Amino acid sequence: MSAGRPLTRAERKKYNRAQHERKIRQDLIAEHGVDLGTFYYWLRLMNIRGTQAFRDGDTVFIREVALALENVYRRYVG
Repeated sequence: MSAGRPLTRAERKKYNRAQHERKIRQDLIAEHGVDLGTFYYWLRLMNIRGTQAFRDGDTVFIREVALALENVYRRYVG
């Protein structure tokens, strides 16, 4: 967290979101195994954050997530 000061509202929201996403990723990995759980996590991330990035015009984020999805997919099926 922070060193010596309380988090601002925006920082706390960002921290809580990161913690929530970490928990979801761990749950998916526990349920489906490392490769498939990671793939499902990236699909979920792409669905939520990709839509936001698309609206903001951030094509770099979409490319990075799509590449991560492809890498996990190729390892899982190949």
